[in-house]
Amino acid sequence: MRSLLLLPAAFLLLANSEPQEIPDDVPPTIAAMLRDAMKSGREGDVATIVKYARKAAPDVSKEIAEIASDWTRARREAATRRLQHSDFFELVEGKAELGGLITTGNTHIVGVTGTVDVKREGYKWRHKLHLMADYQESSGVESREHYLAAYEPNYKINDRAYIYGALQYESDKFLGYYDRYSFSSGAGYSVIKDPNMTLDLELGPAYRNTNFTDATVESNFAGRGSLAFKWKLSPMLTFRQDASAYLQAANSTATSKSAISARLFGPVSGQLSYQVQYESRPPAGRVSTDTTSRASLVYDF
Repeated sequence: MRSLLLLPAAFLLLANSEPQEIPDDVPPTIAAMLRDAMKSGREGDVATIVKYARKAAPDVSKEIAEIASDWTRARREAATRRLQHSDFFELVEGKAELGGLITTGNTHIVGVTGTVDVKREGYKWRHKLHLMADYQESSGVESREHYLAAYEPNYKINDRAYIYGALQYESDKFLGYYDRYSFSSGAGYSVIKDPNMTLDLELGPAYRNTNFTDATVESNFAGRGSLAFKWKLSPMLTFRQDASAYLQAANSTATSKSAISARLFGPVSGQLSYQVQYESRPPAGRVSTDTTSRASLVYDF
């Protein structure tokens, strides 16, 4: 049992290890830089060193390329074995976000926002769970109450293409609906898949059922599209953009969230975000666009 528990660690050590031998004809300075880059475990660093090392030492350009190729192949094979052999919860990661607002004196406002994102990246399956809650009251009167729960399983066709399913529940009486259930399935594609930048696009049909605050109930087929963009600007700063839209003959919905987070210490970051939600046909007395600005702390786990 103990040996099984040590398998993931062994795979990670292998993935970050240097080749057992670097040919003697590779200049010592270049060999040292290659070792340091490979020990970092960052493929981008290795690619940069290889690019300039091959120009600086053209006589051993082929050997340098083969060293990097062997290291990359061993790293990816180790990562694949880890995905294939790890227990379910070993591959679970996520983040929890919490923010709040309290004012006293002339006005008394209490607000809280919380988000939990959980993701498991398996060999063939990816699972994503998203939970969010916003609540605010002013002088004892509710001014915002929004809840959302979404689950999305993905089946990977290859390294970039996948088939997705999406189940979502929402409630926001200030936007004009008590309950909204959405079901969707379609195709997804990772347009950008780099260590510092990723972009995933999804498109497919959907079915939605909405219970509005004016006592009407609406059930329709729709088209769903989504975008998830992440850009690591620096080791300490990350920008994210998430957007989705349900387009249909009746009430259509579009949501966009922009967020920038800065690492504070360890797994804790500070985050500022701005979210826009648009309803094309809200009930009478409700506006079409709702915006939310948040300042919160984020804990990665």
